[in-house]
Amino acid sequence: MASQEVVVSRSTSMAALGLKCPMMVLAGNSHPVLAQLIADRLGIKLGDMRVYHKTDRETNVEIKESVRGKDVYIIQTGTKEVNNDIWELMIIAYACKTSCARNIVGVLPYLPYSQQCKMRKRGSIACKLLATMLSRSGLTHIITMDLHQKEIQGFFNVPVDNLRASPFLIQYIVESIPDYRNAVIVSRNPNSVKRVTSYAERLGLAIAVIHGEEKMEGSGEDGRNSPPLPSQDRGRLTYGLEYLPMLQAKEKPPLNVVGDVGGRIAIIVDDIVDDVKSFVKIAEALKARGAYKIYVMATHGLLSSDAPRLIDDSPIDEVVVTNTVPHDIQKLQCHKIKTVDVSMMLVEAIRRIHYGESMSYLFKNIGYDD
Repeated sequence: MASQEVVVSRSTSMAALGLKCPMMVLAGNSHPVLAQLIADRLGIKLGDMRVYHKTDRETNVEIKESVRGKDVYIIQTGTKEVNNDIWELMIIAYACKTSCARNIVGVLPYLPYSQQCKMRKRGSIACKLLATMLSRSGLTHIITMDLHQKEIQGFFNVPVDNLRASPFLIQYIVESIPDYRNAVIVSRNPNSVKRVTSYAERLGLAIAVIHGEEKMEGSGEDGRNSPPLPSQDRGRLTYGLEYLPMLQAKEKPPLNVVGDVGGRIAIIVDDIVDDVKSFVKIAEALKARGAYKIYVMATHGLLSSDAPRLIDDSPIDEVVVTNTVPHDIQKLQCHKIKTVDVSMMLVEAIRRIHYGESMSYLFKNIGYDD
């Protein structure tokens, strides 16, 4: 019996054939070093693309390779040029979408505007606006690391994988801090106690909490010019405003360290280091309480303004951050800044998403509160 030939039409999808579509990695201008590192570890070349600003400051994107039917991974993070970074990412994603890319995954190690995720007076939740724009631009998936608040994932209409940098930072503590067993993990405010506790439990260390750092804001003005509505009380005309309970004004408590740090190494853990003035004040308080070495550890080292000079003049011995945000210039200005490479975590996340594997291994032994 003659063998029957199987004719596959051009319209048959690659998924139906059991094949995996090609992968392409594109890089914006925000962090070319990290993008090249990811591409090298994936064993592929960065896609040929040009992103530039025209004379009128408009962003222009030229993708010089075909992306049709491919899984495209766009490496772009938040830097000091945050608005340019966002706009570049959205234009690249939209260009891939209109060029019929199969999947478009945004790899944002640091998500900009993540600190603006709560309503403040007459402000807005800018992070929700950013999430909506990214979802509409063509991105089908987001990979990020250590969101300021985990609930930000709910702002997006596409899947979000929020990776953790804590295994790398904990490894640095174990391998690079002598006598780390004599350390105490410090929370810079009561709101960060859960994250600090997660670190302390895995290292078998005690914790301390800084109280009195946050500024308390209040205003007696409600912005109303019209008189209040009258109300009837026991036969006489009064105004409801007179019977509102008067709230006690908040007063900023003095800076205090809750916990024993005397004769110990103090390790301050947070997710973002931007304006270091508060960290310097905390370090001075810890030094006054007897801590003989002070480390600051965070995932995202924005280190804005004159942060290198302030760190250099402070009691802080080291500021350890990951390479989710470029900070080479700051490192040249201050020898106390150290970098931990987390590109391997991003590479493994990309590989697992591309081949449809479970992401649970990347969160093994990582608590929800990290």
